[in-house]
Amino acid sequence: MLHIVLVEPEIPQNTGNIARTCAATGSVLHLIRPLGFDISERAVRRAGLDYWDLVDVREYENLDDFFARNRVEQMWLFSTKAPRCYTDVSYEDGCYLIFGKETKGLPEPFLQAHSQCCVKLPMREQARSLNLSNSVAVGCFEALRQLGFPHLKQYGKMKP
Repeated sequence: MLHIVLVEPEIPQNTGNIARTCAATGSVLHLIRPLGFDISERAVRRAGLDYWDLVDVREYENLDDFFARNRVEQMWLFSTKAPRCYTDVSYEDGCYLIFGKETKGLPEPFLQAHSQCCVKLPMREQARSLNLSNSVAVGCFEALRQLGFPHLKQYGKMKP
């Protein structure tokens, strides 16, 4: 199982796409406030997110609340400022993949405090960054690939 953590996501469509990735992969979605949108049952129903009930969504007031309520043994912080590539690390079952808000990424002090956990997606220097939902999908599927897609094989869509 993977844990996808979004720190202060701003764009509802990105979080909707990420929730769909979590639904398809069985990953837990952690949302750290403030959120740039409403995820009440009514808002989710109105947006037509028919897969929302397949997602284990957990909300937190801030990063301190998140760490107080979770035992994080391995985490990878995705940032364009990271020194190494996301494929150069080993993902463990139950790891947390942490992504920042669309406009600013993760807070700089948080990145500095956990610099040994920072990874990036390779891209051209002129490109600012990939869309958040694309970055999450790339990171999520690399971690699952390394883990051998253990819990997805049972659905018959993966070859052993």
